[in-house]
Amino acid sequence: MTTQTSRTVTPDWRTLFAFIVPSLIGVFLFMTPVAIGEAMTIPIAVMAKSLQGFVGPYVDTLILFVICTTGIMSLLVKFVKPAPLMKISLVKHLFEVSWVWLVTRLVGMVFILMTYFQVGPSIINSSHTGALVLNDLLPVLFSVFILAGLLLPLLLNFGLLELVGTLLTKVMRPLFGVPGRSAVNCVASWLGDGSVGILMTARQYEDKYYTQKEAAIIGTTFSAVSITFCLVVIGQVKLEHLFAPFYLTVCLAGFVAAIIVPRLPPLRFKSNTYIDDTMPDRDAEAVPEGKTLFKHALDVALTKAQKAPGVKGTVQEGVSNALDMLFAVLPVVMAVGTLALIVAEHTSIFQVLGTPFVPYLELLNVPEAAQAAQTIVVGFADMFIPSILAASNIESDVTRFIIAAMSVTQLIYMSEVGALLLGSKIPVNLLELFAIFILRTLVTLPVIALMAHWLVG
Repeated sequence: MTTQTSRTVTPDWRTLFAFIVPSLIGVFLFMTPVAIGEAMTIPIAVMAKSLQGFVGPYVDTLILFVICTTGIMSLLVKFVKPAPLMKISLVKHLFEVSWVWLVTRLVGMVFILMTYFQVGPSIINSSHTGALVLNDLLPVLFSVFILAGLLLPLLLNFGLLELVGTLLTKVMRPLFGVPGRSAVNCVASWLGDGSVGILMTARQYEDKYYTQKEAAIIGTTFSAVSITFCLVVIGQVKLEHLFAPFYLTVCLAGFVAAIIVPRLPPLRFKSNTYIDDTMPDRDAEAVPEGKTLFKHALDVALTKAQKAPGVKGTVQEGVSNALDMLFAVLPVVMAVGTLALIVAEHTSIFQVLGTPFVPYLELLNVPEAAQAAQTIVVGFADMFIPSILAASNIESDVTRFIIAAMSVTQLIYMSEVGALLLGSKIPVNLLELFAIFILRTLVTLPVIALMAHWLVG
């Protein structure tokens, strides 16, 4: 990467069109509340529900095909490496994975085969474990991933992130102790996907744009759960009509955590040097002389718009995004989700680990505190499981709202974000990730509980 450009971009009509029109469409689809009956939602959710209804009669078969294809192709690429397939970059990107992810995909394939055909032990395919994941969660993810993957380039590729990120340079350093450019990582995560933010952070860390401390903070704080996933989570607890206040709560709690958690161990004591232990240059963040902040932000955005792919390139990227989400995430959710539900249904591990949180929840006046406490620690395995447990075990709308928001703001879930962080060169280990997970839970719960009592109670 290079430092932000200081040149002035001449805003011809093609560049302005490429910046304004796709960005406005993206903002409308992903960020504009619309009324459907008495409920408020966003247009992408309406489209996803329509798609889910259209493919409803055969969606389980489609999901079975996706997960089994992922498992078989990953095995083939790992052991056989057929030359014709290895020449296709998309095939390598989708199916060339580490041993850990290969095993996870194969476990997901075995679980869905047993669940779909109702064979094997009921502990795996019962209505409270594998069948719950297959019938209730994966169909929603399937439709949301397709539409989000196809349409997210409208938000990400035409300068909107660059404009917002550059304008936030004066905020990020004093509040969060990170460079202004990290605002782009943050916005990309919130609007797109947390894994995008982690990959951006890891790349910039290796290129010496972030210190070890900054990379650890950004990777564990700003690689947030996207609007798309928030929509899935709030739908899982049957509170879609509260999406707007839910997302407001998530943003507020995430903001508070981003201020407090980096100032606590283990992030506080990370080294403020680059990957090669050299010292950073703080002068690189200055706005070029002779420019206002807004003019500089607009120039950066228009430069991005000038370099944006055309219609064909945008469609190709959208299709690639959708396939990436489907083939990479669905098997992991099937594997980790089913295992977590088996543990939750047939052991007392989560009850034991959650017990210390009961007094804390009671202090916050959370209804059904004992049941809610059981969902807290399971979020470290996967973000969706707390909401699944809440939907089936908790009656209170306030508590289900709290659990859904908490599962999003905990952020460090091992089925995606945690695994990506551990697989990168960002300097965090498993124990530190669990400590950050607990800290984020303790910090965000009071904010979420206060908002839930105000907005829902």
